[in-house]
Amino acid sequence: MSIDFKSSKATKKDGHLHTKFTYENSLVEKDAQGNLKVTPTAIDYDFKLDLTVPKVGLLLVGLGGNNGTTLVGSILANKHNISFENKEGVVKPNYYGSVTQSSTVKIGVDAEGNDVYAPFNSIVPFVSPNDLVVDGWDISGLSLDKAMKRAKVLDVTLQKQLYPYLENQKPMESIYYPDFIAANQGDRADNVFNKDSKGNVFTGDKWKDVEKIRKDIRDFKEKNKLDKVIVLWTANTERYADVLPQVNDTSDNLIASIKSSHEEIAPSTIFAVASILENVPYINGSPQNTFVPGVIELAEKHKSFIGGDDFKSGQTKIKSVLAQFLVDAGIKPISIASYNHLGNNDGYNLSAPKQFRSKEISKQSVVDDMIESNQILYNKESGDKVDHCIVIKYLPAVGDSKVAMDEYYSELMLGGHNKISIHNVCEDSLLATPLIIDLVVVSEFLQRVTYKKEGESEYNDFYAVLTLLSYWLKAPLSRPGFKPINGLNKQRQALENLLRLLVGLPINNELRFEERLV
Repeated sequence: MSIDFKSSKATKKDGHLHTKFTYENSLVEKDAQGNLKVTPTAIDYDFKLDLTVPKVGLLLVGLGGNNGTTLVGSILANKHNISFENKEGVVKPNYYGSVTQSSTVKIGVDAEGNDVYAPFNSIVPFVSPNDLVVDGWDISGLSLDKAMKRAKVLDVTLQKQLYPYLENQKPMESIYYPDFIAANQGDRADNVFNKDSKGNVFTGDKWKDVEKIRKDIRDFKEKNKLDKVIVLWTANTERYADVLPQVNDTSDNLIASIKSSHEEIAPSTIFAVASILENVPYINGSPQNTFVPGVIELAEKHKSFIGGDDFKSGQTKIKSVLAQFLVDAGIKPISIASYNHLGNNDGYNLSAPKQFRSKEISKQSVVDDMIESNQILYNKESGDKVDHCIVIKYLPAVGDSKVAMDEYYSELMLGGHNKISIHNVCEDSLLATPLIIDLVVVSEFLQRVTYKKEGESEYNDFYAVLTLLSYWLKAPLSRPGFKPINGLNKQRQALENLLRLLVGLPINNELRFEERLV
């Protein structure tokens, strides 16, 4: 679809789209009596978007897992237009579940006042998933055809058509620190490079591991003649790393601790540091605290993008909508009980207490900002907490079909109560894979956007922590000093409005004056 955006605010020049935009907000101050003073503010910006879509490579940590093989399979099926037949009929390749590939954005109204929508990826140029060059690391050395069969995600008739493309592709050797993932993963760790001369796993030279990952990134980029590379963690959930003074609290301490092979330096942090030093974006798709303070500071210094944490696919995505709905409706949730069982390797790893704790933390934080948004419902007198219980159980029989059951127990007026129960069954990797696509596509796009305040001479990149990725992340990483936004609608609105401002359109609203005014 071709769209001709006509706006006096946006002009094309030298392969870039230049847009003038006034950012309007309200500054709120509270006086000694608790009264609020609201002052409108406005800042003028110039935004610049590079319209040239580069050749992009994606390196997955966990390439041979369920998500990795499903991603590679989905790209191949779409790129080569591979259809397959199941018991319901012929299935044509698609990217359902992906915002960038399968959703639309309201761009305005027609002459009759009807809303007009356009594909999300038609507003500005995005890289196509079909054009991504994908490789990565895995502690398991199975070739991708065998790893896909092991995952048991894609239909067998599709797998058989994909095998010729995958049989010779094997993940690069990864790093394996046994203390950070469940002991039950040890049998898979046959493809690691941090071994001593006797073949035993060796964690005594973590800086050497950083340098090996950096070389892998550079070799991948050179071999495939890529303009950009993005690294994304979709491997096992790690235990939380302790944040310690003089260890990982600053970038300098972090680097020193890696060089001394400190025990609290996690594999995911090694990959993050290597990516930052190579100035390639790094996205954490699991719930562990990869981005300790020292990593964030390192990303700031090198102006390298990071984003995380944990894919927001099923239960938590619903929670971020439903909890917001209840609070916005003036209904007070007082308890949320969430139960899950799943049978894939993610569930197997999460059956270990320390790894489950990482997941529990990422799931619990999703309603925090919604509670803080309403002091009428949540206060010291009536209670300012929500009882939030999360259970995850490993049940091999259900495979990749994750079962989630939730109960929302809320308080109504005059002592009344409301209970909402939800039973949700989702194919885990087929929900997570489109999120990976969106995270990669949008991360690359954000690299092509720069801005400056009116009167300044130099353009700037976005801040290192890409909070605009929050829509796809369960426990969105925020800039130090700022609180994360968890409400799904708010996260989506930010993305849509960024696209609109870049092409010179006004911020979206639902005032609908065409209908409501005489």
